[in-house]
Amino acid sequence: MRGLKSTVALLVVLIALGAYIYFVTLKQPVNGGTGQPKVFASLAADKIDEIKMKSASGDVTTARKESGAWQIVSPVTAKAAESELSAITSALGQLEIVRVIDENPGNPADFGLAPPRIDVEFKAEGKPAGHLLIGEKSPTGASLYAKRDDEKRVFLIAAYQESALNRSTFDLRDKTLIALARDQVLGVDITTAGKVIKLAKKDNEWRITSPINARADYSASEGILGRIETAQMKSIVSENASPADLKKYGLDKPQTTVAVNLAGSSNVVALGGKADDGSIYARDVSKPLVVTVESSVADDFKKTVDDYRRRDAFEFRAFNANRADMTWAGKTLTLERIKGEGDKPDTWKKSGAASGDADKAQVETLLTGLADIRATSFKDSTAGTGLNAPALTVKVKFDDSKKEESVTFGKNGNDAYMSRPDDLGAGAIEADKLTEALKTLDELAK
Repeated sequence: MRGLKSTVALLVVLIALGAYIYFVTLKQPVNGGTGQPKVFASLAADKIDEIKMKSASGDVTTARKESGAWQIVSPVTAKAAESELSAITSALGQLEIVRVIDENPGNPADFGLAPPRIDVEFKAEGKPAGHLLIGEKSPTGASLYAKRDDEKRVFLIAAYQESALNRSTFDLRDKTLIALARDQVLGVDITTAGKVIKLAKKDNEWRITSPINARADYSASEGILGRIETAQMKSIVSENASPADLKKYGLDKPQTTVAVNLAGSSNVVALGGKADDGSIYARDVSKPLVVTVESSVADDFKKTVDDYRRRDAFEFRAFNANRADMTWAGKTLTLERIKGEGDKPDTWKKSGAASGDADKAQVETLLTGLADIRATSFKDSTAGTGLNAPALTVKVKFDDSKKEESVTFGKNGNDAYMSRPDDLGAGAIEADKLTEALKTLDELAK
């Protein structure tokens, strides 16, 4: 009897669980919907092509999609921030009625709707498609009072939607300080406190051309372009600055200018004095607009010429080296890679001070160590570096012998240096790395 009662109780639980799953889970709206009605039921967000928005701050902004891109057409003419407009159109398309408060309110002002705190009017495919009025928050703060302009009823929408639908003119503007045609860049000129550093780009390689002629670090050089591209307006100070304004903001004689050189033209950014909030006044010199940017933008251009120099002694790496000719202490050794056939690994042959098969592990140790050598600082000349009587000279062919480079190493007491024919002066290096290379060479020469 007791077993029968347990079975019946279990059956009742299973039936209840099944009913819960059916009514609560299976009966929920598909596609993750909430089942709440849309404010604009037939609206396709991607068809919206014009928006007029009054924000809570009082800004009234009109943006229009032209040739597939959003533009602000009032109160100024400017490129719009695509992400901002996309967020607005998406919010309008997904906007749901949380709950209807009053079908026929006596006084919409009671809900902050006369006049509305936020007013969004929009068109789709060139025709009026909707007009949303947003008032105050509900007592709980979780919702906003709202209504359509063509209806009397007042309803609630989720409060989080305000972040997309309450946007000022500045919020809606594209805040990119300057846009670059990256693939057309030929060089960059950086002028700070009267000193000029010039970088030139050719065949995806960078060189310093002034005040010295030397290899430039690729990452540091490309980083200049990246910093300019990512510099964002923090605020707009003047839409049409006069000469007096430029002087006031320190832009008549900028602290820093960065000119990105293209074929036949240049994009120039000027950075001036500090604003009260610590930001920096800035402008694209081809426009009358003056803005502020974060002070870090100016800091990023306060580098010395050595900060832009390439510090690697070599470009090759152990995996792509084909041949290495080395001279040291009156000895000469040549290492040559022999390609393995089929699945067989590559091997190395040596000739000169020693000949025959070279120990692959020793060769890779040598090449990896050489490729790891970097300059820690630079000298404008080779005087006092020992490079007049080299401790080691290395010539390497790499990338299927399509490329070749040569580096000379010198010692002066406990200090070690390197020089390249395509670089100015000498670079100080860690002496231990040169010592290790010479030690490995001695072992390979046995």
